[in-house]
Amino acid sequence: MHEMKEGIGAILVPGKLVDIGAAVIATGGAVSNTGLALHRLGLRTKLMGKIGDDMFGGAIVDVLRSYGGQELAGGMIVAAGESSSYTLVINPPNIDRIFLHCTGANDTFTAADIQEEALIGARLFHFGYPPLMRKMYEDGGDELAALLAKAKNAGLTVSLDLAKPDPESPAGRADWRSILLKALPQVDVFLPSFEEILYMLRREQYESLALQHGTNDLLPFADGPLLRELSQELLDLGVSIVVLKLGEHGLYLRTTDDAAKLAAIGAAAPEQLDAWVDRELLVPCFEVAVAGTTGAGDCTIAGFLAGLLKGLAPEAVLNGAVAVGACNVEQADATSGVPAWEAVQQRMAAGWRRRQVKLELREWRRGGGSSDDGAWYGPGEQ
Repeated sequence: MHEMKEGIGAILVPGKLVDIGAAVIATGGAVSNTGLALHRLGLRTKLMGKIGDDMFGGAIVDVLRSYGGQELAGGMIVAAGESSSYTLVINPPNIDRIFLHCTGANDTFTAADIQEEALIGARLFHFGYPPLMRKMYEDGGDELAALLAKAKNAGLTVSLDLAKPDPESPAGRADWRSILLKALPQVDVFLPSFEEILYMLRREQYESLALQHGTNDLLPFADGPLLRELSQELLDLGVSIVVLKLGEHGLYLRTTDDAAKLAAIGAAAPEQLDAWVDRELLVPCFEVAVAGTTGAGDCTIAGFLAGLLKGLAPEAVLNGAVAVGACNVEQADATSGVPAWEAVQQRMAAGWRRRQVKLELREWRRGGGSSDDGAWYGPGEQ
């Protein structure tokens, strides 16, 4: 009797021919996904990724120009003689994605690649995926800290996203606590996933939870106390706004209790400052028919940054973020599901149904009354 295989094991079988349909070719990564999502939402955006002068590099520039012309793609850095980064994304229905990745020119990205004149007129600098960029984690993260400091010193608000590295890779073996200790004083808005930051700050606890529950999907175990501990540690390391992505379980926010620090985070500092000081919130996701999860976290970040740049209160920013992420997963590719910001707001106002919160929040309370905003409020919020 043959053993029945389930999930991805039923597809990736040696010698088996699987009909998968047409390939979807698209740009990806933090620059493309978050940047194009911001562009689709209606914000003026410049992309500053590093690519090679190879065939992939030319295709990337052509794709970006097709979305927004030279203004959108004009900041791309083309490195002579280098290969462009690319990823094969295996995205079967109802199974999380598998990534086969070549880092390419991303491995040579340094602070020197960012020209000061390119930052003039910008309000926010978003940087993503340092674990996939060799220079960013070599030498204890000095280059990452220098790059972020360059944007910070130019007066921009600095936001940072992560990616969870392969534990057996050089990035996975790097001392991420020490790297973040250097980098985070230059970061105003930090937007990792719960699993990424747990792995990087508390790897022993990450591995213990994975062993205890028999899975690397630790999102269901991100309870209130653990979210609070992690976010407090990040605030203590210098961040003013912590946003932890919780996948289908929602989005968590924690902010500094230092009003002066929050007011000084740069050109995208909150307009409604009092509403942002010492906050702890979680918002659930909206219900959708999921076609694919590629780019979901990046688009959620785009929604958050868009709301922040528009000067909204934290509840509205979080709701906009998970709504943009929900729109994204209705399409198989990374960004085509993202509509204009106004369309996202109209969909929420029409009574878009939310998913239930499945995390253990204990003493938290849910928003209520006629002005219910869908948020759950931390225990310190009265």
